[in-house]
Amino acid sequence: MKIGVPKEIKAQEARVALTPGGVLDFIKKGHIVYVQTNAGLGSGFSDSAYKDAGAEILPDIASVYQQAEMIIKVKEPIQEEYNLIRENQLLFTYFHFASNETLTKAMIEKKAICLAYETVEQADGSLPLLIPMSEVAGRMSIQEGAKFLEKPAKGKGILLGGVPGVEPAKVMVLGGGIVGMQAARMAAGFGAKVTILDLNLNRLRYLSETMPSNVTTLYSSEYNIRRLIKDHDLIIGAVLIPGAKAPKLITRDMLMDMQPGSVLVDVAVDQGGCFETTRPTTHEDPIFIIDDIVHYCVANMPGAVPMTSTIALTNATLPFALQLASKGWKTACKENPSLELGLNIVKGKVVYKGVADAFNLPLTPIEAIYN
Repeated sequence: MKIGVPKEIKAQEARVALTPGGVLDFIKKGHIVYVQTNAGLGSGFSDSAYKDAGAEILPDIASVYQQAEMIIKVKEPIQEEYNLIRENQLLFTYFHFASNETLTKAMIEKKAICLAYETVEQADGSLPLLIPMSEVAGRMSIQEGAKFLEKPAKGKGILLGGVPGVEPAKVMVLGGGIVGMQAARMAAGFGAKVTILDLNLNRLRYLSETMPSNVTTLYSSEYNIRRLIKDHDLIIGAVLIPGAKAPKLITRDMLMDMQPGSVLVDVAVDQGGCFETTRPTTHEDPIFIIDDIVHYCVANMPGAVPMTSTIALTNATLPFALQLASKGWKTACKENPSLELGLNIVKGKVVYKGVADAFNLPLTPIEAIYN
């Protein structure tokens, strides 16, 4: 199969979908890999490294889309890419369709095969292609939250871990999944007092047994959230419903109960965010302030550490991408139920329930698309 790796053109996005090592694995299997020139520079990978691995370097993004049967990306296509996508072309990337109606309708119109990293799901409910970026984002949420709690960054001027004789900051983490767990561990490592909330009692039991002593678990409810926000300094939104919009757990009126200079970090922004006041921001302009509460809602947080993120992402996606390339998407998805769950839109048909429900679109049974 002909594989295309375009340079990401979303603002402040320096990741790339494949490392040179990943390219080499495709070449060894007999596939052809086209990489757009300078696609890997932001992650520390030169064109010469890709050439040495066997890739063919193409001069622009249009050439990559034109040559490739499968496009492997990091972020969803943006408007400048829509006209480059061909009917029946396979796109393997993060899509987050449920929070982007424009993208959803564009991909339906293009009649491409859209296989989303974020909805590939294992039998145990884990999301193998979301986990590495969730790990990065969870850890970064505390790093960024600590920075924006500083007074020059418009925060309340509190050190996350405190010092001897001074209490540490209080951190609330909404969601006990991968993002939440990593955020809680990171905050605890700084020395903060951490409370992590979730609806799943089994998950809370696990977290209670494995987390450091300065992490408290609590059942998630509006009552508990409203009680805690009054004295918590940093709140991390880490709720994920695969393929669907995130619930709004912090409403606009709740901001009035928070202390001025407190910080909200919404890691769920790609799925619409779990704060009512969330709107996507960028690394270039990462925050906004509403009712004296600092909001950090960068939609591609792992893009700030592209070398780490690119390597971690390739490690996770490569086995699935090789299956798609070697077997074709139909056979690969039929044989691998986890991969099949990644199919969101196929040849103009919505086949993932979360996307159909988000925009009241008809849902096509997955079996129908194989005919």
